[in-house]
Amino acid sequence: QVELVESGGGLVQAGESLRLSCAASGRTFIQNYAVGWFRQAPGKEREFVAGLSLSGGDIGHADSVKGRFTISKDIAKNTVYLQMNSLKPEDTAIYYCAARFGNWQTEASDYRYWGQGTQVTVSS
Repeated sequence: QVELVESGGGLVQAGESLRLSCAASGRTFIQNYAVGWFRQAPGKEREFVAGLSLSGGDIGHADSVKGRFTISKDIAKNTVYLQMNSLKPEDTAIYYCAARFGNWQTEASDYRYWGQGTQVTVSS
């Protein structure tokens, strides 16, 4: 069982930055697990943002955030981060982290464990 807690969301203006954290509580991340960041805006489907495999340097970012968002990890802190720069109003959503066994995937249904989400709101 993996428990995840997101934090770091907030209200910012366009062009500003936020760093989201996804912390595993009660246990360490497992080497063969992967973590993904997803987001969901009101009335829209949950979409993939970025993914990271804990066993190595395999990472990926959605085209919509490439060059602006960066996923990273700190194994010692059992934490995965999402650094979000140059935020745009269209980035407004609830951001979730999720974990699964194996490599990161882009489909939300492939992830077994989910956090509660953290709200990111970007004003014009």
